[in-house]
Amino acid sequence: MISPLLDLPGAVAGNGPDAPVAAHYGSLYGEQRTLAAGEGFVDLSHRDVIRVSGPDRLTWLHSLTTQHLEALAPRTWTGVLILSPQGHIEHSFVGVDDGESFTAHTEPGAGAALIAFLDRMRFMMRVEVTDVTDELAVTWRPRGAVEAAASWYDAYELVPRDQLTTYAAAAGPAAGSWAFEALRIARGEPRVGLDTDARTIPNEVGLVGPAVHLDKGCYRGQETVARVHTLGRPPRRLTLLHLDGSENQLPDVGSDLVAPDGKVVGRVGTSARHHELGPIALAIVKRSVPVDAQLTAGGLAAAQEVVVDPEVGLHVRPLR
Repeated sequence: MISPLLDLPGAVAGNGPDAPVAAHYGSLYGEQRTLAAGEGFVDLSHRDVIRVSGPDRLTWLHSLTTQHLEALAPRTWTGVLILSPQGHIEHSFVGVDDGESFTAHTEPGAGAALIAFLDRMRFMMRVEVTDVTDELAVTWRPRGAVEAAASWYDAYELVPRDQLTTYAAAAGPAAGSWAFEALRIARGEPRVGLDTDARTIPNEVGLVGPAVHLDKGCYRGQETVARVHTLGRPPRRLTLLHLDGSENQLPDVGSDLVAPDGKVVGRVGTSARHHELGPIALAIVKRSVPVDAQLTAGGLAAAQEVVVDPEVGLHVRPLR
């Protein structure tokens, strides 16, 4: 769904899954600094939005997902995953409950599969799942320091889609998806489906804590999460790459991550140009690769910064 905010002055459309919204409005680094200072907003209205209503909604979602939702307080944003029986991430969404319904957003194009899965799991529960993308648009407004883990989720807002232009006039200045992505990558927040693959488990990408609650009842895939948490050694780990800035390019999503001996040791995810750090990317790398190894990402030299520790379990991130 093409955003009406592409009509704002200076707007340049994004690419790939973010093509329906603005990549920037004329000042990539200025927009990053604005967001980092706790000002402005980002148009994410291309994301799919679903609503789960009914008296059993939180108990039902609690039983299906990685998050503790039974006693979720109204107006509290939270990250949620649905795993395969083997613990691989299948669905990811961010949602909030208003006391009557739970509304969540997910990646562009991912809503239909999520709704189909949830519909198959309803059984006799008093719940209803609907696609409300036509009604609601997603935006992101920083709440103070964007580096805080809690701000991964509590900075999102849901806006009536027919009021998006009015919202922008009041919430501005607008920042594009490139600025949003640069700050997200810098804080080590993975984007499911781009920074992950079909084999990814939550422990590998730092989602234990933000989107996986360790003190709740059984859910599909829990055994894998608990076992890796106890051992403290995820088979792969998310790393932040500092890329060679002498080349005017960024690696493509899915590019090979190569060790000095020429062996492929991982997969590159999203990348961006950060206003302070320069070109950066997220990648998943084998746990056995030393954290100080110099790697090559899509042909670019890359130094690592630890996001998920290979030994002591920094894959658990308490929300602050």
